Amino acid sequence: MANRDAPRRRSGGPEPRRTALWIRVIRGVFIWTFALLLLGGLALTAAVMVTARSLPSYDRLKSSQAGQMIVVRAADGSEIVTLGPSYGKWIPIARIPKTMQDAIVSVEDRRFRDHWGVDPIGIIRSIAVRFEKGHWRQGGSTITQQLARNTFLNSSRTFDRKGHEILLALALETKFSKDQILELYLNKVYFGGGAYGVDSAARKFFGHSGEQMSLAEAAIVAGLVKAPSHYSPTADAQAAVGRAQIVLKTMRETGDITPAEEQDADLKGVKLAQEVGQNSARYFTDWVLPQLDQILPDNDQPIEVWTTLDPTAQHAATEAIQANAPKDAQGALISVDRDGAVLAMVGGTDYVTSNYNRATNAVRQPGSAWKLFVYLAALEAGYKPDDKVKDEPVTIDGWSPRDSGGHYAGQIDVRTAFAYSKNTVAAQLGNEVGFGAVANMARRFGVTTPINTMPSMVLGTSDVRMIDMVRAFAEVSAKGQSLMPYGIRKVTTTEGEVLYSHRPDTPQQLVPDYVAAGITDLLQTAVSIGTGRAAQIGRPVAGKTGTTTSNKDGWFLGFSSGITTGVWMGRDDAKPVPGLQGGTAPARAFAAYMRVATAKRPPEKFDTDLKLPAYQIEPDDEAMQNNPDSYFYVDPSGNIVNHQPNTPADGTDQGDTRPARNRDDTVPVGDDGGHAANDDLLDQATGRRRAPRITPPPRPAPAYGY
Repeated sequence: MANRDAPRRRSGGPEPRRTALWIRVIRGVFIWTFALLLLGGLALTAAVMVTARSLPSYDRLKSSQAGQMIVVRAADGSEIVTLGPSYGKWIPIARIPKTMQDAIVSVEDRRFRDHWGVDPIGIIRSIAVRFEKGHWRQGGSTITQQLARNTFLNSSRTFDRKGHEILLALALETKFSKDQILELYLNKVYFGGGAYGVDSAARKFFGHSGEQMSLAEAAIVAGLVKAPSHYSPTADAQAAVGRAQIVLKTMRETGDITPAEEQDADLKGVKLAQEVGQNSARYFTDWVLPQLDQILPDNDQPIEVWTTLDPTAQHAATEAIQANAPKDAQGALISVDRDGAVLAMVGGTDYVTSNYNRATNAVRQPGSAWKLFVYLAALEAGYKPDDKVKDEPVTIDGWSPRDSGGHYAGQIDVRTAFAYSKNTVAAQLGNEVGFGAVANMARRFGVTTPINTMPSMVLGTSDVRMIDMVRAFAEVSAKGQSLMPYGIRKVTTTEGEVLYSHRPDTPQQLVPDYVAAGITDLLQTAVSIGTGRAAQIGRPVAGKTGTTTSNKDGWFLGFSSGITTGVWMGRDDAKPVPGLQGGTAPARAFAAYMRVATAKRPPEKFDTDLKLPAYQIEPDDEAMQNNPDSYFYVDPSGNIVNHQPNTPADGTDQGDTRPARNRDDTVPVGDDGGHAANDDLLDQATGRRRAPRITPPPRPAPAYGY
């Protein structure tokens, strides 16, 4: 009995019981693990489904971006500058070159087509490297994870962010197809230099659309994703080529290309696009881009701003200023077409060293360029280019202007006085028609800065902006019709949808045609025989010089063949510039620029025929009154408003535009109480007696302030 019982005791002893216990424990662990995994899987699935439902639609993901991208284009469509992130044009997956798709997939996520948004092998490899190296060296992220991170998360390397990334990647794979995910990725991934997406990268680095990339170009672009700044072909061409070779090798290993295709890819022969210059053109973009806040105040989508800037004209303007500006002096230039479109703008000799835009922001005294308004007022009051005036010493309210060098020409005609910029004649004319009338004329023609009505104002002692003076001369070129300089023709989305299109204002007649013709006659003579001779370019040119006290400022403003251009030179600290006069460096810069700007335009003769109204041809009681027609001027805000007689120009003068001899408030001149001009001159100016045209004296001494 004892022998039979022994085996039973061994089979039911401690060791079998321990074995059975371990089996139950393992079975329990397995069951609980399976249950937990099942619950975790269900929870993850639920989380993925909820996240997927909360994701934006595909169209919204296409339009989402980090910051607004603005591409500024010149008149010919070429790119001037891109501000903010550049996303280029959206390219559907069917039009993205297959080589570009294969290059990205092979180097960034070769199992992209096989996983559900997360690559377990990649994650395990990343963790292993983390424990081996002590820090993260490989992210193990799939293309879908990268898309999730770039679209919804930041780039911090934490487990919390990684968990969100994985959840979002799974949700993206649930909601969208592989082709949709790849299309989103290729159009959004950052390639460096502000370029997001393959189209932007292709245009930046190669100068063409992302739909036209070769195998070599695709390899270079695909290699940028790992480290855009390090592998940029414009920053380090050797590093870019080395990285692209790795991409090609990977493509060969994955079977996307053959060994022969790998060998034929000429990486070093890829032609890179030239970097877009951002020097002087930035003065222009700094001027036009703030206008978008008024044109499209609520827009935050990527846009293209199509401007009026002519690249050829801009280059010529930059060279003209840099070549002619005196040493240690600054220079500025604005050029507008006959409709006000700004063709070129230079705000200084170098944007990099000084981005202050002197063409639009600086206020300086215009010197004798201001005489444009004096003579406009005189012509409107009845003077004609052939009328006699007297260049002689004169005193007005204790102020005695003098001509340069102290030389006086005596009796000359209005045309000659303007051509040689005679200060005493301008003073007499300003006093005769009224300084308020001169101020009002400047307001009409677009001067928005404060204007004083002291007698010396006729010599340009009121500060002005250069863009206002260019506008005034452009309006004379337009035969006395108003215009407004503008720089934006249209604004579109990157897909070509027009969001804004420039519409010109209805022009207003600022002065009668005969006044515009008369002042054009004077301006043309100033260039032909007067102080502006250096501005001649072999075709009709009309213009005026301006020089201020001690040669602090030099101006030349003029027009030819429908293009109006103004040039200013001087120092920012308003110190004298030896030898600077409007007829020297500024006039030469004007000529250098205008030869290029007008090269493709036919010469145009100016309309200088004085078609006088009947009340001037046949004088009567109304001959001494203003033209009854209504004209316009510009208020300090730049708005055109009706011009009314006796309207103060700046609140200090009544602005009466009648000749002084017809007013009760005749301004006395000097101690003898005489008028600024004698009775014979007044009779000639008002048409009572036609004065014969006289021959200009042989090159009288140049006037101060010309």
